[in-house]
Amino acid sequence: MEYTKFLLEEKAIPESWYNLVPDLPFQLEPPLNPATMEPVGPEAFAPIFPQAVIEQEVTQDSYVPIPEEVREIYALWRPTPLLRARRLEKQLDTPAHIYYKYEGVSPSGSHKPNTAVPQAYYNREEGVRRLTTETGAGQWGSSLAFACGVMDLDCTVYMVRVSYDQKPYRRIMMETYGAEVHSSPTDLTQAGRNILEEHPDSPGSLGIAISEAIEDAVGHEDAKYSLGSVLNHVLLHQTVIGQEALQQMELAGEYPDVVVGCAGGGSNFGGVAFPFIRENLKNGKNTRIVAVEPASCPTLTKGRYTYDFGDTAGTTPMMKMYTLGHSFVPSGIHAGGLRYHGESPIVSALAHEGLIEARAYAQNPTFEAGVTFARTEGIVPAPEVTHAIKATIDLALEAKEAGEQKTILFNLCGHGHFDFSAYQQYLAGELVNLEHSEEEIEAAVAGIPG
Repeated sequence: MEYTKFLLEEKAIPESWYNLVPDLPFQLEPPLNPATMEPVGPEAFAPIFPQAVIEQEVTQDSYVPIPEEVREIYALWRPTPLLRARRLEKQLDTPAHIYYKYEGVSPSGSHKPNTAVPQAYYNREEGVRRLTTETGAGQWGSSLAFACGVMDLDCTVYMVRVSYDQKPYRRIMMETYGAEVHSSPTDLTQAGRNILEEHPDSPGSLGIAISEAIEDAVGHEDAKYSLGSVLNHVLLHQTVIGQEALQQMELAGEYPDVVVGCAGGGSNFGGVAFPFIRENLKNGKNTRIVAVEPASCPTLTKGRYTYDFGDTAGTTPMMKMYTLGHSFVPSGIHAGGLRYHGESPIVSALAHEGLIEARAYAQNPTFEAGVTFARTEGIVPAPEVTHAIKATIDLALEAKEAGEQKTILFNLCGHGHFDFSAYQQYLAGELVNLEHSEEEIEAAVAGIPG
């Protein structure tokens, strides 16, 4: 029988996170103070992050040791399996070999606990009693709720309204872990009230929810803010994915020609891709790295590479990134984790320098790919990762057309067990693409200051 699963023992859980920044062949642009447009130092993050997290955000060390208590909690689900999608290969009749790293085996069903656990750990160690955060589809919110539970912290989650309505079981999962969950925008914060005054029926956005969570944290001495994507320390924590995948691809006797990840704020994409980018930069490998985003929120493919706020209210330092403008409110697609106006500064810089490439797909073709994957491999994927699956299928078919044997690895960052209402709509032929027009995207980008 041919091998399908490539597994590691618990002792193979990485002992350090990998930091790509020192290996980059260029310098990242610093965050700026929006009032002075001068670079800000680490002290700018002190009101919202604990010191240990700030140090990781700006570190120039290539590897950051993982606390043993965090590794012990990781062991609840790590190392995660690497699988070869042999049935999907057969269905596509492709010479390509397709592998996927399955992060859906975590307690919350996605890759997000990889950073939620260490963030909760560092906050607890510094005496913080409550964490605030935003969430789109709910994978990050449920992961932080889980992490706060194991670290005995309180947790407040501002969940984007459209996802709050679409995904009630994600909300119930967070509440089961002990979190307090609000539909954002709310009337609990000034940021939320401002939005509701102008747009009473606002579907919400990650940018709005971030504003509310930050305002809540800054307004309470015993609270800090935690986020699940975008910033360097978050992507740092996620590199356990790619580090394990490197070992598992060696077990499989292959090395990927292409690595694929869906991209919203960059956390799962960076987690799987950064260790392979290191191999390209340091060891002469030539793996294609492909980021995949929704056509309704085409940050990397149609956004502008410039300084912008990370949130809608403009409370964060300005970051150099691909952005559609911090006031842009994406359509209410079911891939809530990809509905972000900007992109991680590191991922943005990689795209700008040509070290990665980006693709964008509409909602219906990605669900078609997700159903194909479910019917061949048995796992119902989260709407976010169906974008990576769609790109993987296209790449495999391109290899078939070219008569080339390619090895493709993608990160199956979460299952879709709380997304069946979306699949129900797709199967009934009622799912619409909810795309912004070219004119709307162009207007949003044209309205970005600078």
